[in-house]
Amino acid sequence: MSDLLARIDGGERIAGVDEVGRGPLAGPVVAAAVILPRPIDGLADSKALSAAKRERLCAQITAEALVGIGAASVREIDSLNILQATLLAMRRAVARLPETPTLAMVDGNQNPGLGLRTELVIKGDALVPEISAASIVAKVVRDRLMTRLARRYPHYGWHSNAGYGSALHRDAMASVGVTAHHRQSFAPLRNWLEDPEKAHNVVRAMNA
Repeated sequence: MSDLLARIDGGERIAGVDEVGRGPLAGPVVAAAVILPRPIDGLADSKALSAAKRERLCAQITAEALVGIGAASVREIDSLNILQATLLAMRRAVARLPETPTLAMVDGNQNPGLGLRTELVIKGDALVPEISAASIVAKVVRDRLMTRLARRYPHYGWHSNAGYGSALHRDAMASVGVTAHHRQSFAPLRNWLEDPEKAHNVVRAMNA
């Protein structure tokens, strides 16, 4: 595979890095790092693609590219804060690449401290193919995880809202309670749990 890394200009081995899941009320934040040995048609910001197209591209990326995936748990999000947990997930993703990149191109304006040369690219998931690929992989991986969790906790609609604060999700929090997969440091949950009339209504998830 190393011989195929000539896609990178000037012999550079570029890894695109992106995350998914900073905003939801539940679930981990997931990051991916991708080195593309060759161009892949159809790459774009994962948010601009249908679920079916993301799945197809994710399968192609994981088959043809070098991929590392990292995550930070809800417990880490609550203890570190979401920004630091996101940067941790990015570091884990890059560390799990099978090849060490010479350059990381990271979506956004926050340097995750990867220990290698890094360029920050605002809206990079729509501009840099490697970052687009990373955004697709991270989105598919996280969506699959939330769909699995939805089978165990069906009230919250996580299979469709991926843990974001949809009306269905918030209504279920009010009527059923919250789980160990909810981010209790986030203001909507923190305020909700501080309400004495609601704080008793907490689901203690087993084996979370």
